[in-house]
Amino acid sequence: MKLSIIIPAYNEEKTIEEIIRRVQAVDLGGVEKEIIVVDDGSKDRTRDILKKISGIRYVFNEKNLGKGGSVKTGFKNATGDIVTIQDADLEYDPADFPAVIKPILEGRAEATNGVRLPVTDDRRRHKSMYWFSWLGNHAITWTTNWLYWHNAEEYEGCYKAFTKRLIDSIEIKTNNFDFDNELVCKILKRGYKIIDVPIQYHPRNYEEGKKINWKHGFLILWTIVKTRFVD
Repeated sequence: MKLSIIIPAYNEEKTIEEIIRRVQAVDLGGVEKEIIVVDDGSKDRTRDILKKISGIRYVFNEKNLGKGGSVKTGFKNATGDIVTIQDADLEYDPADFPAVIKPILEGRAEATNGVRLPVTDDRRRHKSMYWFSWLGNHAITWTTNWLYWHNAEEYEGCYKAFTKRLIDSIEIKTNNFDFDNELVCKILKRGYKIIDVPIQYHPRNYEEGKKINWKHGFLILWTIVKTRFVD
């Protein structure tokens, strides 16, 4: 078995080398590892750094396509039996990979969904944007569960894993941050079971390079509804 790890990156010169090191260090037992980094038209040194790192494959988008567009590029280039996504920052711990892919390896599911464990001493709680994000996350979870008769604890964690054959059978239209949501909704719409897996989370703020914002929350909600009734 082989796991393809797709890392979409846009202007992540501060963290890209470290996150790749962490991914490379993860022990997957007998599962082979393939690391594909998709640079989405970065304007900083991300691309130059990638050229110097061994043990990875990299693809360069000549223009910025968005996170979803980068992930789709990565999926097309993946050769593994299972695929997963790793953000280029340090919010998520690759040590969770074994747990994320375990239900698929055991044949219990074609897809898994990472659910973030509560963050202790989260400094973001003192800012109003945290509570907007909290409300938006719950709205996304409730809307998806209601429209697709599912019971996930959340959907906005980065880590999800899918069999390659399932990914190859689904057309995703969006190139934006709602990519995961369109994909998950189409999987649920087909009647597939998605298993929740607890994952660690170390949030960064906008000063540190976080890119998703409240506008993407409305886009995600629209995608969830549109996929249920139109796509």
